[in-house]
Amino acid sequence: MITALIERVRGIYKKIQTAVEQSPGSAGKCRACGNCCNFKSFDHRLYVTPPEIDYFTFHIGAEDVKPMTDGICPYNVQGKCAVYEHRFAGCRIFCCTGDKNFQSRLTESTLTDLKQLCLEFELAYSYRQLSEVLA
Repeated sequence: MITALIERVRGIYKKIQTAVEQSPGSAGKCRACGNCCNFKSFDHRLYVTPPEIDYFTFHIGAEDVKPMTDGICPYNVQGKCAVYEHRFAGCRIFCCTGDKNFQSRLTESTLTDLKQLCLEFELAYSYRQLSEVLA
């Protein structure tokens, strides 16, 4: 079951990537500055769902999950994402230079897909802040 779920999440992440690639003007251009990983100073939050958490821990290992203690993503290492390949949907969608309406529509579409996975795999749906999940 877990392998099927992981593959489905991978498909959702590919769908996000396709949408971003097809709308470069709206998606924005990431400067790889790491500022968005500093949730406290950037004044935003990252929310995640159970399928994303399962995908993330499947790839990095539950023993390597780090708590967020200072409002900065613990996987931001010297301004770069140490888990970029396995990052959450919100990280894949958000770009500080992107169009907020584009990001909102893509987020809503992605959440619909993630909710559907929860139904199919009988997972309790939740939408929780990353800082709570990593605690």
